[in-house]
Amino acid sequence: MNQSRRLSAWYFWYFAFVGVFQPYFSLYLQSIAMSAGRIAVLMSLGQLIRLAAPLFWGWLADHAGQRVKIVVMSLVAALAGFSAVFLTQDFLGLLLSLTVLHFFWSASLPLVEALTLAHLTDHPERYGRIRLWGSVGFIFAVLGMGWLLDIVPIAVLLWVSWALLLGTVFSALLLKEAVPGAIHAVFSLRRVLGQPKVVFLLIAGLFMIAAHGALYVFYSIHLVAHGYGKTMVGLLWTLGVVAEIIVFLLMPRIAQRVSLRYLLLLCFALAVLRFMLIGWQVDSLLWLLFAQCLHGATFGVHHVATVAALNRWFSSGQQARAQAIYGSVAYGVGGLSGGLLAGALWESAGSAMTFSVSALLALIGFCLVWYGVPASSDRSVVR
Repeated sequence: MNQSRRLSAWYFWYFAFVGVFQPYFSLYLQSIAMSAGRIAVLMSLGQLIRLAAPLFWGWLADHAGQRVKIVVMSLVAALAGFSAVFLTQDFLGLLLSLTVLHFFWSASLPLVEALTLAHLTDHPERYGRIRLWGSVGFIFAVLGMGWLLDIVPIAVLLWVSWALLLGTVFSALLLKEAVPGAIHAVFSLRRVLGQPKVVFLLIAGLFMIAAHGALYVFYSIHLVAHGYGKTMVGLLWTLGVVAEIIVFLLMPRIAQRVSLRYLLLLCFALAVLRFMLIGWQVDSLLWLLFAQCLHGATFGVHHVATVAALNRWFSSGQQARAQAIYGSVAYGVGGLSGGLLAGALWESAGSAMTFSVSALLALIGFCLVWYGVPASSDRSVVR
């Protein structure tokens, strides 16, 4: 088995776990009588830890030069941390278990991404062919778990999640170390924060990911509360990922014809529409299907356009850390604040108003891009 296949297999197992944990673990927490606020806290732990942990793991890997060993050891520790969910249903016990899980889990993806890019140094266009298997794993898991939960108790979710984590560990054992020095960059934080368009892009990204907070924490609960079965929940999650894959495949052609500024404006505008539909048209399957198709824009287009903008604005020696800061700001701060805000609103204001606030957050992001990311951004470079 060559390195490309090893990496593809790892992405499959990694995102298969995500495909079970992200959509369905909130349903398990609800089944053990956890309040909406506590569900939001537990489901937002990953975003909290992403504020700084990936930067720590990246620093450690750069200095130790043993990325594969760190990936394997961190995944074993993550598996051990998750195993504690079999021993307790107490909030504090679950908080400790999931904190250990996410702290060590957060090490693996950035380091494997770096290994992948180092492996594809001469052929970066092949990245999509490898990363695509992660989306396949997510679809396989979210569909299979949705079907399974319609016929078995919700507690089976814990065993399936544990098995997928174990698969991630075994697939990591097959990875080969990158050439020493192939993933190293010199970077100045001041260079990032000194450019207004970069600041506006990062803050807009924060609002976009925060807008998705209610979706990632409460979407499955929202659907089940309105009479949808677990199989349909899985199908709707899958539709969003399929739309995301299509966008990833088409974006190279689209980006040649449409500026990054207008792509960003489009995805924020569609996010406003999407979250209003999810909140107020949940009883219409047709509107829900359309809203999930918009995931290709609200996540796929936004992610690709933002990554492309940072790659254009920064030199090769600065791009990796620029992307890391984007991840911490958008997915760390934005994901955490969005999830906690949704938890605070869910029981007091109701699901429709919670998703309306998500739409408002996306609208704020639209205004930030409109004001702070000029049309000349496609060509300009941070100096």
